[in-house]
Amino acid sequence: MKRTLKYLAGAAVTAAVTGMATMSYAAPHDTAGRATHSATVTAAAPAAAKKHAPTPRIVEPGERVTGAPGFELWLTPEGKHWTTPDMPEGQFRSVVDGNIDLSTPGVSVQSEGTPERVYLSGLYYGGKGTASVVELETQAGPLRGELLELPGRPGWGVWYAVADPVANDGSWNFVSEVTVRTTKGKVYASLSLR
Repeated sequence: MKRTLKYLAGAAVTAAVTGMATMSYAAPHDTAGRATHSATVTAAAPAAAKKHAPTPRIVEPGERVTGAPGFELWLTPEGKHWTTPDMPEGQFRSVVDGNIDLSTPGVSVQSEGTPERVYLSGLYYGGKGTASVVELETQAGPLRGELLELPGRPGWGVWYAVADPVANDGSWNFVSEVTVRTTKGKVYASLSLR
């Protein structure tokens, strides 16, 4: 018994030093098959690592990113390209044709769907700080999407998300609001379609 307690005390120190959350130990059984002693040692978990806000995924020009089967996006210096299952030949939204002002914060939205999914994407541009997350209000409820940018801080990027379809209430807008936030939680750019 003395050896068992000495071992348990050593195990508690080991657990505390190594950051193990829980450790169990059972002592040898006596001749009748009963455990002579058992104990559970709980050590304090290590301090949580400092969380860093996410940043956009940096992609090379022409690198394809799959958002869902049949839904691919890629960026070129000219703008956003994407395919959906219904439009596999691809679509394009320019950032250089003069239709958007990259010096003013803005967000665009394209929404396309099939009976299985709604494919959402758009440009974001012109905001202050580093874009971190995109939050959407949709007919299916709140949704978070992903961000993509080209290397070298071009001043614009692409967001995308995939949602489950809902019964159409006659509205043309599946998305009612898009907000891109910075790594500090401030609004980088937003769009309200209400």
